[in-house]
Amino acid sequence: MNQGYQNSRDKETGIAPDKGIVYDKELRKVLSRWELLYLSLGGVIGSGWLFAALYAASYAGAAAILSWIIGGLLMLTIGLAYAEISSAIPKSGGIVRYAHYTHGGVAGFLMAWAYLLSAATTAPTEALASTNYLTYLVPQISQSQIVYYSVVILFMIFYGLLNYLGVKVLGTASHLTGWWKLIVPAVTGFILVSTYFNALNLTAGGGFIPTTGTAPYVGWTAILYAIPAAGIVFSYSGFRQSIEYAGEGRNPQRDIPFAVVGTLLIALLLYALLQTAFIGALDWSRITVSGVAVTPGNWTALPNSNIASSPYASIITYIAEIKPLLAPILGIIIIVLLIDAVISPMGTGWIYTGTTTRSLYGLAANGYLPEMFMKLGKTKVPTLSLIVGLIIGGLFLLPFPTWQAIVTYEGSATVLTYMMGGIGLEALRRTAPELNRPFKLKGASIIAPIATAAAGLVVYWAGFATLSMVVVSVFAGLPLFLGYYGHKMLGLSEARANALGWGSAIVIALSLWYLYSATNGLSAPNDVAFWTFIVALSAAVGLGLLFMYRAVRPEAKLEIKAGLWLPAYMITMLIISYYGPFGLNTVIPFPWDTLLVAAVTVVFHYIAVAVAIRTKAIDEIIRSIV
Repeated sequence: MNQGYQNSRDKETGIAPDKGIVYDKELRKVLSRWELLYLSLGGVIGSGWLFAALYAASYAGAAAILSWIIGGLLMLTIGLAYAEISSAIPKSGGIVRYAHYTHGGVAGFLMAWAYLLSAATTAPTEALASTNYLTYLVPQISQSQIVYYSVVILFMIFYGLLNYLGVKVLGTASHLTGWWKLIVPAVTGFILVSTYFNALNLTAGGGFIPTTGTAPYVGWTAILYAIPAAGIVFSYSGFRQSIEYAGEGRNPQRDIPFAVVGTLLIALLLYALLQTAFIGALDWSRITVSGVAVTPGNWTALPNSNIASSPYASIITYIAEIKPLLAPILGIIIIVLLIDAVISPMGTGWIYTGTTTRSLYGLAANGYLPEMFMKLGKTKVPTLSLIVGLIIGGLFLLPFPTWQAIVTYEGSATVLTYMMGGIGLEALRRTAPELNRPFKLKGASIIAPIATAAAGLVVYWAGFATLSMVVVSVFAGLPLFLGYYGHKMLGLSEARANALGWGSAIVIALSLWYLYSATNGLSAPNDVAFWTFIVALSAAVGLGLLFMYRAVRPEAKLEIKAGLWLPAYMITMLIISYYGPFGLNTVIPFPWDTLLVAAVTVVFHYIAVAVAIRTKAIDEIIRSIV
């Protein structure tokens, strides 16, 4: 037996077990290094490359290039942290399970619930993107909402069927389409730069860092806001796919770091090229809104312009008119683009359908959902999780019917969960020093808090309206947590669990409704309504956890204490967001708001590391390895 593990046996607890160990062994371990890489690349190169450059430019002008670089570097720190964790603990649905391993049920559930909501929104996002480009070829689709959304749903059904065939089929399909998905955007970027590049566009709007023409901010605030709002985070967050499928890899300890880091570096270079090419290829005289030419530098007009539904195809079309000698070649490129505009989001859609499936599997493995969500079908895929994931994704089409609305929410909810990368890395080094780490990150004591701060900043930059919706939707999962995990795993009586859960949810919903009404849809300041919302939210969550703490078994109290930092952090972020330049009542100006958020997040990072616990899940994992 490993000596380090033997010396730590006194740390063992009966809290937060891993209920998925048996099912983990039944999963097919068939994915190669390159299949894992292309699962991540397939998650990164989807609808984001088709639309994000346009939206990023509308928010930040030419400086959107900086938005992609900053966003990519921030995500790289998060990816490095997860590379160590996932190579040491390769689990399918890993990201929803790691917080459970380090902090138990409260923090684990809130993070897992947030991640599930973010993962489930991606398949409909990609289905919407494919359908949008399909209307370019078949305009009749857009003439009826019934027909339009029927096509969206058919795409999602196809994603489900491909996943049901098994992870090997999924991995092979993602690998085969991966080369296509990588080559087409790269070639598109090079063609635009080499055939039509107007350097004057780099200073349109009052300079490279714009002083006019962007919405809803200008200058550096606009650059940072674009990172979550334009789909930049949404695009980069695909790196997580190799982590989510790690339990089905042949040699995940070696291959996951390669896939995670390789994907983020490729993505950073590709998206910086595409944004540069898009900026330079704009011909303002040919960009119109309702038939009227857009004034050069009026970046905010782009989402409502004639090129918005198919940006790259529209741009190449008018370049072919300007340069007729290139028209035959560009005509072929347009056809390839239109084909790719359907295929590329499809590839990402079926990958994220599998991610949602593994997220539900991971929730069940943590004990947050019944065991039936882990049961594998004939193809060794958790069938019920696959079906339920598709249904949840379809429901998100109701409140978020557009690509941009979904990606803003999805990106913010995802990155909130990424806080556990840096925190989990340092927490596991403290609570489980003997854990075998095939990839041990150098400089972890520096990179880990930076990764946590990066996640916190990206969530903050999304703005108060988005952040408030993310926080409320995360807390809306409390009835499930209290009613199932609190009752089944922590010993809370069923009646009390339901009363606390639904009581908290009703108070939170009513307080949000009041805030939404009093602030004109979260767009106008109202300090009285805001503080009423904060007090009600804090009371609903805090009192719920307090009553739970008093009623559960003594050993279960550790899980509650280890998770209190997370709701405290989310509420603190809401307060700073409301009073910052991304909120409704700017009291804290830029850049002091960003520095404050970074500092506060780092403080919570160290609090979270300090309160991390040695869970039964970690003991079970180490025991299964030695």
